[in-house]
Amino acid sequence: MRAKFILPALAAATALLLTGCVDNSAPAESNAPTTTAVSKDAKAAALVPEATAKSGTLVIATDPSYAPNEFKDEAGNPTGWGIELASAVAAKLGLKPTFQVSKFDNIIPSVTGGKADIGESSFTDTVEREKQVDFVNYYTAGILWASGKGKAVDPDNACGMKVAVQATTYQDTDEIPAKSAACVKAGKAPIEKLPFDTQDLATNAVVLGQADALSADSPVSLYAVSKTGGKLQVAGKSFEVAPYGLVVAKGSKLSEALKAALQSLVDDGGYAKILTKWGVADGGIKTITINAAANG
Repeated sequence: MRAKFILPALAAATALLLTGCVDNSAPAESNAPTTTAVSKDAKAAALVPEATAKSGTLVIATDPSYAPNEFKDEAGNPTGWGIELASAVAAKLGLKPTFQVSKFDNIIPSVTGGKADIGESSFTDTVEREKQVDFVNYYTAGILWASGKGKAVDPDNACGMKVAVQATTYQDTDEIPAKSAACVKAGKAPIEKLPFDTQDLATNAVVLGQADALSADSPVSLYAVSKTGGKLQVAGKSFEVAPYGLVVAKGSKLSEALKAALQSLVDDGGYAKILTKWGVADGGIKTITINAAANG
């Protein structure tokens, strides 16, 4: 944190590169129409629960601080390929998307508490999370580390290093703690995990030398490397490939509607267009599933 105040110009420059110099933490609601033309799918729309269909809207909770998946544009509106995909899903269901901006760790409670219909925020589908909510799986992503330019970092041999992560993500709750525990078991120094509220702050920590590396989902790390003016480099290769899923209340009939809408987007090519536009097509899937973590 000290370097944040000592080098404000560099911090501001990095924030500008990653987020368009906007506040990614302030709560807000907005509509973000997809840039891809989408036609309503009558069969998918027929599966939408009556209350949601009557409302005419799909309230989507998101934390737009994880570029290029979800972030804010210069006007402060949610954007990114995840946002476009969620907008397209709403259109398939004949609903208007309304994005409810929230901190990442508040999204699942918002869905289970009925404040949002779904959550879209690069959620890794895990068996533990499936105890609380259901996931409609739409993508696969691995974990990819990035380090400061010229700094050699091996994710499999990072004992004693400082690693920045976005708080409450899989990297924060599972990956780094497991790696650190393995270090301790081997008699080595633990990994010092540095959690930040947003991904741009975690990235900034590496740029400023506060952390040796960052760990994030592969499309996010690649985007960070591309947007920091040569200050970061990829460290190692992607690993622990796992599914992303839209968060839905446990047992909700909305899951089947979302599954049908996403599969319709896959089948008509709209899904591929969105992923290709944002350079993340490598993680695309052909068959939409529900609760892939538990069902394999």
